[in-house]
Amino acid sequence: MAHHKSAIKRIRQIEKRRMRNRFYKTRVKNVIKKVHQAIASKSLEEAEKALQEAVSVISKASSKGVLHWRNASRKISRLSKKVHLLRQNLQKAA
Repeated sequence: MAHHKSAIKRIRQIEKRRMRNRFYKTRVKNVIKKVHQAIASKSLEEAEKALQEAVSVISKASSKGVLHWRNASRKISRLSKKVHLLRQNLQKAA
């Protein structure tokens, strides 16, 4: 255990940051999973709604420094691409 004031404060800061990072990472995983489930069920409205929420959550995690901006951008791009492909496939089928 730390004995210096600065080390004790540092431990508190690290713990706070760890909990925030864990919260955002879990949230990002859950919204991505939600988009994938909507795509699997072939529900375009649901997928677009889930994508919009996912973009918001991923961007926020990036701005907080939990995700690197390129990692966030890549996740958003891949999800958008999948929703776009779903839209094209549904239009072809109609």
